Amino acid sequence: MYIKKIETFIVPPRWLFLRIETNNGYVGWGEPIVEGRAQTMEGAVNDVKDLLKGLNPLHIEDIWQMLYRSGMYRGGPVLMSLIAGIDQALWDIKGKYYNVPVYEMLGGAVRDYIDVYSWIGGDKPNNVAENALYAKEQGFKAIKMNITSEMRYIDAFDKIEQAVERVARVRDTVGKDFGIALDFHGRVHKAMAKILVKELEPLRPMFIEEPVLPEHLDTLKEIAYFTTIPIATGERMYSRWDFKKILHEGFVDIIQPDLSHAGGITECRKIATMAEAYDVALAPHCPLGPIALASSLQLDAVSHNAIIQEQSMGIHYNKTADLLDYVVNKEDFNFKNGTIGLLEKPGLGVEICEKVVRERAKVEHDWKFPVWRNDDGTISEW
Repeated sequence: MYIKKIETFIVPPRWLFLRIETNNGYVGWGEPIVEGRAQTMEGAVNDVKDLLKGLNPLHIEDIWQMLYRSGMYRGGPVLMSLIAGIDQALWDIKGKYYNVPVYEMLGGAVRDYIDVYSWIGGDKPNNVAENALYAKEQGFKAIKMNITSEMRYIDAFDKIEQAVERVARVRDTVGKDFGIALDFHGRVHKAMAKILVKELEPLRPMFIEEPVLPEHLDTLKEIAYFTTIPIATGERMYSRWDFKKILHEGFVDIIQPDLSHAGGITECRKIATMAEAYDVALAPHCPLGPIALASSLQLDAVSHNAIIQEQSMGIHYNKTADLLDYVVNKEDFNFKNGTIGLLEKPGLGVEICEKVVRERAKVEHDWKFPVWRNDDGTISEW
């Protein structure tokens, strides 16, 4: 068996799907997307097509190592997302070849289900209490929301008060036993983050995410001194080497590798195991499409330290298309009491409707990140 054909599909709302076909008819799907850079990622896939054609798709680790080590330049969002999408597709093929879900090939499941949470409030948080109540009524036991919009290095204290008031309204609405995850999204600089985490602590968030930008992870130690709220980060980290330092320093409680950015199932399995050795939890980042979610759920199935799974159904990005639009086995992605069961079908466990993919690819998309500015005109972190 060998890799015969590789195709890419830019599909709404902001995704890139990858299809790998073997000479004997097995098909695997991957999602090698960097949000806002779909055309770039399509070009990256085209760059490696000739390397992949003719190779045995079952040799996943060797192909991973070839893609990572055979060029002088490695790491970063583009190259690791490229590897991630290819890796997902190869695991999909291998599972279908042996007629088992991916988690069986990774040692078997350690759980029956995983908790999931719902996104609320949009890029700039609004109507959060109402949206949180709706999520609770839908059976979710946790939500995540952006904590604030633009914020300068040193900003007005009313922004802190507004953020705390928003979270307080959510807490009052959903009760004390409901999980509230707060995404700082790297928008909050160190000085303001120290104030904000201290003010939020009485509201008992489930965790705070990316309290500072990834390039300032050395400041997590300082921020951790100001709070007992669990600290999560990792969506903009791309390999076990990126995670090595923060795990060793011990100021992160939850890591969030993205299975479409951090080298796929092969690499994120290693990252998750590294984290377990440091008593750190796993909550994979996944505001993406069905292939990325299915890959995340396969990792959750075998990871003892996995605590909750992000998912994008109904998220504010998905206005022109949603995750299940591309899925045949929609029933396998039903949430019950804020959880999702294991995906039992062979491979990644998601059946992609190829007809819909090809139709939507004719529309494509040109989704780009918004450009935000502070009131003085300086660029703000999105």
